[in-house]
Amino acid sequence: MAEAAKQSWVARAGTGFGGQLRVPGDKSISHRGLLLGAIAEGTTRIDGFLRSEDCLATLAALRALGVTVDDEGDHVSVHGVGLRGLSAPAAPLDLGNSGTAIRLLAGLLAGQSFDTALTGDASLCRRPMGRIADPLGQMGARVDTTDGCPPLTVHGGRALAGIDYRLPVASAQVKSALLLAALYADGDTQIRGSGASRDHTERMLLSMGAALDLEEDCITLHPGRRLEAMDLQVPGDLSSAAFFLLGAALAADAPLVIESVGINPTRLGILGILELMGARVEVSNHRMEGREPVADLLLARSALRGAEIPPSVVPLAIDEFPVVFVAAAVADGDTLVTGAEELRHKESDRIATMVAGLRALGADIEERPDGALIHGGKLHGGEIDSHGDHRVAMAFAMAALVADGPVRIRDTANVATSFPEFPGLAVQAGLTLEVTES
Repeated sequence: MAEAAKQSWVARAGTGFGGQLRVPGDKSISHRGLLLGAIAEGTTRIDGFLRSEDCLATLAALRALGVTVDDEGDHVSVHGVGLRGLSAPAAPLDLGNSGTAIRLLAGLLAGQSFDTALTGDASLCRRPMGRIADPLGQMGARVDTTDGCPPLTVHGGRALAGIDYRLPVASAQVKSALLLAALYADGDTQIRGSGASRDHTERMLLSMGAALDLEEDCITLHPGRRLEAMDLQVPGDLSSAAFFLLGAALAADAPLVIESVGINPTRLGILGILELMGARVEVSNHRMEGREPVADLLLARSALRGAEIPPSVVPLAIDEFPVVFVAAAVADGDTLVTGAEELRHKESDRIATMVAGLRALGADIEERPDGALIHGGKLHGGEIDSHGDHRVAMAFAMAALVADGPVRIRDTANVATSFPEFPGLAVQAGLTLEVTES
């Protein structure tokens, strides 16, 4: 990690922002394809796999658990070992910066016959894990944390029982961890209150033959069925596309088209927010790839206006709020974000990090416990610290499109955890971006 902290970007407005591009595969779906493929019967083939550091950490962890994975770039074949075929790793599993990997693996490993230690980088080891340890404990599992955070020890060989659990906060990671553990439980598991959190796990479980009932506010998993391997086409990641939608709304000289993006209904919050702020995102070429909806997105430069973001939309756009903050900082009028306290528990405290970064660029912004009040205006050049948060770094790179000088962004190496191709695609789209190693 010492080397990673040395990377910085200098971003400047370019010319001719727009055109046509394709963003890499969806990170959430790539993780889940690996994990469910590992415990399925047969070989799961994944096309469009995201080769980010987070997903590669999951791949390495599965190999350490005895799963054969053929890695051919964006095509990956997972030779499943079945529900009971994993083996004890020789060393702790290092999940790097990936909250998805560590939480979902904790649920999966709770049903195994062996103990497993899970750890990660300094940022991951500050993220709360009680939200999975507690409900897994209600199922009979034992997950030891370190003061509520990683490193974790997941103790195997324990009999799990199905539970009826209401999520205190809509969270796809917690929900998915419980669903994975529920595959090994005696009796049905019901999960309530999932709200609009991402449903990629449910869709994939159904595709693989799991017995899953989906009601408006309740998911019921009936254990006992084995999972069957599948062929998975991973669509482009809407969370990655969001940065380019921001760039287009701010500064497009020609319409920007982003091809083959996943438009899962539980992920569409950012499109609704941008439209609420005056952007018009055109969605075309609708189609289904497996159980996931896919489409092309088009957006031209837009006159953004301030808006009050409904708290109900927050779970639908939880990873895209750095984009929302930047859009609000240059919109006409005020933008109020509330109900977003979960942002304080991401790779950084995203509320504090975005507030500090926008203030460094001259924005007028008031921090709130669960969000912020952002007074729209103009941005000037300056230097900000991303605190190693990949989404913060990418959002501020796009902010440079409308700043009156260059924006220097420190600590950007962690962009490789989700979107290693971002610098090249940003330049292709029309941003001037220099990557420096100090």
